[in-house]
Amino acid sequence: MPHLDSTAGTALVVMAHHRADSLTAHTARRTVALLESAGYDVDLLDLHAEGFDPRMNAADQPDWGDRDKPYSDEVRAHMRRILDADLVVAVFPVYWQSVPALLKGWIDRVWNYGFAYGRSKPRLAGKRMLWLGLAGVTSDDPVTEGMRAVLETNLSEGIAYYCGLAYSSVALLPDAEERPQRLDAEGNLLVGEAVAGAEREAQYAEFDRRATNVVERFLAAQLVAG
Repeated sequence: MPHLDSTAGTALVVMAHHRADSLTAHTARRTVALLESAGYDVDLLDLHAEGFDPRMNAADQPDWGDRDKPYSDEVRAHMRRILDADLVVAVFPVYWQSVPALLKGWIDRVWNYGFAYGRSKPRLAGKRMLWLGLAGVTSDDPVTEGMRAVLETNLSEGIAYYCGLAYSSVALLPDAEERPQRLDAEGNLLVGEAVAGAEREAQYAEFDRRATNVVERFLAAQLVAG
């Protein structure tokens, strides 16, 4: 683990899953622990537990063309949490080669015109972000690399770069399901037997190891960047 001193800064970990007992939630909690051990003060934003509504509403965009418009109280509170963070880590399951609606709605509502983009000097300039996506696809499935490329384009180029972030990294963690699944040549979904016992423990230990390596590499990149 890269060692940072007590002045490492603040990290916002955004968890987008509806179940507290999910592998996504587990990975988010481990990410919090890793960041804290590296010297960060961590703000954990559990979107579902905090009752975040992903639907855009008129109060969020009373006048879209006015970049200085008053945002809703809820959105302003979330904007403040982003502004207070040096690092942002989003932990989420991959749905349809994208982020779930809960996370997409958070981006739609909070990363709004005039706040995250639309200014000559980006308000999010200097911030660094890690997108940590968990996927049920197996690591040896040919679709995995295409999924990774789609996420990289959408998240790093379409969002982070567009909003002026200093650094964005997309990590895809396949093999998140206890039942391996993949498509055959005819497009049929093949679901394998669920692992159990010692085999299951080993599978999730390996998953934790890979997730830890992703976070550690991200933190190491921040040390190099200074």
